[in-house]
Amino acid sequence: MTTREASHAGSWYTDDGPTLSKQLQSWLDAVPSSIDGISPIPQPGARIIIAPTSSHAGYSYSGPAAAYAYKSLDLSKWYTHSIPSSTSKLPTLNNTPPSKRIFLLGPSHHLYLPTLALPLPSLKTYSTPLGPIPLDTTTLATLRSTNEFSALPLEADEAEHSLEMHLPYIHHLLSQSQLSPLSKTPKTPLSSSPEDEENDEHFKGLIPILIGNTTPSTERKYGSLLSPYLADPASIFIISSDFCHWGTRFGYTYYLLTSTPSSPKPNLANGITLHPKTHKSPPQNPSIHDSIAMLDHACMAAVESGSHEAFLTVLRETGNTVCGRHPIGVVMAGLEGLVRDEGVGKEGGEGEGLGKEGGVGKEEEDDEKRKGRGKFRFVRYERSSDVKRVGESSVSYASGFAVL
Repeated sequence: MTTREASHAGSWYTDDGPTLSKQLQSWLDAVPSSIDGISPIPQPGARIIIAPTSSHAGYSYSGPAAAYAYKSLDLSKWYTHSIPSSTSKLPTLNNTPPSKRIFLLGPSHHLYLPTLALPLPSLKTYSTPLGPIPLDTTTLATLRSTNEFSALPLEADEAEHSLEMHLPYIHHLLSQSQLSPLSKTPKTPLSSSPEDEENDEHFKGLIPILIGNTTPSTERKYGSLLSPYLADPASIFIISSDFCHWGTRFGYTYYLLTSTPSSPKPNLANGITLHPKTHKSPPQNPSIHDSIAMLDHACMAAVESGSHEAFLTVLRETGNTVCGRHPIGVVMAGLEGLVRDEGVGKEGGEGEGLGKEGGVGKEEEDDEKRKGRGKFRFVRYERSSDVKRVGESSVSYASGFAVL
C-alpha cells in the first residue's frame, strides 16, 4: 500500500471532486480582503496557519471558518523564483523563495502517543476526492533518521480525521498554483548539485505529523527540532485545531463566574463545573455561550502573545478543550526559540534586511512588522451553536496566521 485513502470522504465531506472544489472555492471567495484592520488578505509573508480540524458534522460547520486561515496564506511564494542569500535563520520579508513543502500538524484523537508520529515509509501519497497529494519522502526520511518520531500505522492514520480534513483545502489551493506544485515532473532537468536543488521551484510534497499528548518539555524539544523548517521560507505550516469542545458529551462544562463578558481579562480561575442535575436553570450573567467565548478568547490572546508558557497557563487555569493544543504548543515553542535567537519580534530587534532605509516612516513600519513576526493573529472565530443550557453542546472554530 503506497496511498492513504480518503477514509472520511463521503461521510464527513463530499466525495464528489467537482462539488467539493466548488464548495471550497465558495468559502474562500466569501473571505473579505480586509479583516478587523488586517489588510491585505492574503497577508504578505503568512506561511503558518491555525485552521479548524472539523467536527463530526464535517465541512458544513468548520469549512467556512477554515477558509479564513487558508485565504490568509501568502501563496505568492509559489510563484517567486529568486532565493536571497542570508546568514540569518529567518527570511527577509520580501524576495522570499518559492514554497516547496507543506507541514501538516494535527492532534491524535484515537492513537495514544506521548510524542509525534510520521506516516509509514511505504506511503507515497495521500488521496483526496480532488486527486492525490505527494508526500515529501526526502524530508520525512530526514525526520525519521533522528529516531525521535514514532511510526504511524496505516490503520490509525486512516482513522484519524485531524489531518485528512485539511487535505482537500491543500489540494485545491495548490492546484491553482502557476508552478503546478502537484506535478512531480519539474519544468527543467535537475542536476544533483545542492545549488540546483535549492533553486528548484518544484513542489516537494506534504509532511504530515500526528502529535500526541505531549508535555511542555516535549513540545519545546520538538519545536526546536522543527525550527529549521519553520525558519525556512520554502516551508508552509498548517496546524489543525478546533477550540473549545463544550458539553457533557465532551466531559467539559466549565463556566466562568463573571458578570462582564466583554472584559478583556476575566478571572479564569473564578469558575465552576456545571451539572445538568444541579444547574437546571440556564445561567444568564453571562450566558453559557458568552462564557465559552471568553474561555476561547483567553486562549487566543495567549497564542497571539507568542509566549508558549502563557498558552500553557491558560490551558491549566481553564482546562479548555482545545484539541490541537499540543500541535499549537510545538509550533509556538519553535517560533519562540527562533524569535529569541534572532532578536526579532521585540523592541529594538534588528531583523535581517529591515529598518535600513526608507526614512522614519519606513523604519516605523518595519519595526511594527518586526514585533509581529513569529506571532499569530486570529482573523475568525465562531461556534457550531450558542449553548444556552447545560445539556447542549458546541465546538468552537478559530482561524489565524503567523508571518515570518
